Amino acid sequence: MRLGRVEFTALLAMSMALAALGIDMILPAFGDMRASFGLAEDSTAVAGTVTAYFFGLAIAQVVYGPLADRYGRKPTLYAGYAIYLLGAVASALAPSLSTLLVARFVWGLGAAGPRVVTLSVVRDRFDGNEMSRAMSFIMAVFVLVPIMAPTLGAVVASVASWRWVFGVCGVLVALMALWATRLEESLDPADRLELRFERILAAGRLILTNRLTMGYTLALTSLFGVFVSYLASSEIIFGEVFGVVDEFPILFGALAAVMGAATLANAFVVRRFGTRRMAHGVLLLYVLVAVVFVFVGSTTGGRPELGVFMPTMAAMLSCHSLLIPNFNTIAMEPMRPIAGTASAVIGTVSTAGGALIGALLDQSFDGTILPMAIGFAVLGAVALSLVVWAERGRLFERR
Repeated sequence: MRLGRVEFTALLAMSMALAALGIDMILPAFGDMRASFGLAEDSTAVAGTVTAYFFGLAIAQVVYGPLADRYGRKPTLYAGYAIYLLGAVASALAPSLSTLLVARFVWGLGAAGPRVVTLSVVRDRFDGNEMSRAMSFIMAVFVLVPIMAPTLGAVVASVASWRWVFGVCGVLVALMALWATRLEESLDPADRLELRFERILAAGRLILTNRLTMGYTLALTSLFGVFVSYLASSEIIFGEVFGVVDEFPILFGALAAVMGAATLANAFVVRRFGTRRMAHGVLLLYVLVAVVFVFVGSTTGGRPELGVFMPTMAAMLSCHSLLIPNFNTIAMEPMRPIAGTASAVIGTVSTAGGALIGALLDQSFDGTILPMAIGFAVLGAVALSLVVWAERGRLFERR
């Protein structure tokens, strides 16, 4: 029986949200992890568990894409589920931080499968603004995970070892695998592509030489870099800069709720204004707000009042959540014949590049919010430059 649109959207969103679950749920357990591994209370070493995860997520996508184009979306999805479960269990049992980092990398390898398949299935079924609307609905549900995950992680960590936080993630992916049995295969057997190196190389060349696809992919990479840094550093920023350790899950969830609302709004607004006009207008606003963020950080010694920081971050993250589905849509538009491979390349470049940028920004943390604010401004300007290049200077045009 064909899934209704609501269940279809929810299933894909929650499947894609497994990637976010593997990050956001473990953040409240960082303190216990430091204690367990004998690290200082202000150590940023455990942030490596986020970076390792993102590198696994990035690298594996380039493998899942061709597999999804050859064997279909569902078999590829289940391969990702299985590796995800293996990584979660290995993380829960890791005896040392170095072992945990390896397990988290494997976990990221598994999380890449659902991400690639979700984008591929959406591209199989929708075009243009309808694709952007579908992605917005999926991303809106997807963003619910960061709202709930830190609280769930905090609850689990309060009654059991931090290792059980990872164990719960394993249980949840098993439940998703059961639900996904209802998902239909969206790749027509006639459209399946041979798994040959020459074919994959030709597809990769087509993607890498498409100005529109690569311009928006690199812009996504810039935005994702600063977002990865925010995710990895958020726990220590709220704790060290603002002294609100216990309130972290609530504050983090509140910002995620704002992101979710903005993403949901995009699904309705994009139909009126079009994907490009929406994306270009929000990108200009993003850069403007980032400049304001730097000004706030500079004039307060990098330690603004929490009441100033929260609205500013909410504005930044709202712009971010509006840009991601639209940039993904524009990048994927020319790539329908090779949707799986294109999704993989776009995901690999943006995730790997973003993880590297995020890791570099993490190292710049100096006890203030200023390095992160500068990161938003600089990388926002880079994204704007790349979009202008991709569009050959013609912004706000309907196509």
